Amino acid sequence: MPKTILFFAPHPDDAEFYAGGTLARMTSEGDRLYIITVTDGSKGSLDIDAETLITIRRQEAVRGAARLGGEPPIFLGYSDFGLDQVPHDVLREQFTRLIRQYRPDVVFAEDPFVNEIHPDHRAVAWAAHEAVHYSGLPLLYPQHLKEGLQPHSCLEKYFYSGDLEVANKIVDISTTFEKKIAAMGEHKSQVEFLVNEFLNQAKQAGLDLSEYPGDLINDPLAALTFTFQAEAVETGKRGNVSLGEAFRYVRFHPYIEMLLKSQEK
Repeated sequence: MPKTILFFAPHPDDAEFYAGGTLARMTSEGDRLYIITVTDGSKGSLDIDAETLITIRRQEAVRGAARLGGEPPIFLGYSDFGLDQVPHDVLREQFTRLIRQYRPDVVFAEDPFVNEIHPDHRAVAWAAHEAVHYSGLPLLYPQHLKEGLQPHSCLEKYFYSGDLEVANKIVDISTTFEKKIAAMGEHKSQVEFLVNEFLNQAKQAGLDLSEYPGDLINDPLAALTFTFQAEAVETGKRGNVSLGEAFRYVRFHPYIEMLLKSQEK
């Protein structure tokens, strides 16, 4: 049966960045994807004013989600770099409400147990982690019941991060890597920002990047693709696939998982 997927993205490009190949693979198999874009991405530029950037990032997010085979994103509209000023319970209640509304079979969120420098990512990671684990409790936010929203327990949870050491699931994205790049390419303003930030740091460090293959210095998407591919190859080695994305995958309580494994033997 097709599954419903809910992805909690702190910023407009995070779904494509962290899990684009996996999401494209799942939608190609008939699953339905909803991306919750929590902030407006209004701080991610070196040369575009915030008001213009909000419009651009929203349009890019719509195109990126479509490239992944997903539904139009659900924009919560919080200010970029502002989630540390939002009370934690406000986010957790809102995320719990969304889980009960969309009733996903699968939820993607950032792993809160891995060190993350960005305050928006930390805030979304913890709120989503708590919401997805406790949205099945009827006494948690009982006002939802009055609104007709029933408790909902999500079976599959994919937690993403940049730490391969905590990953227990490698997804083969060999056939959907190009879709990931195409979706990421729709976030042109963010791709240019990320690469320019990298080049600025390389310049400060005194690095010579002239020997990089192709025209990576003058082609931001090519530069990002080069990096993504190198990371996907390294990740894939852990799962014996050519290109992979890594997650900390959680399903049942650890003791239930142990019982299941014992019965499979």
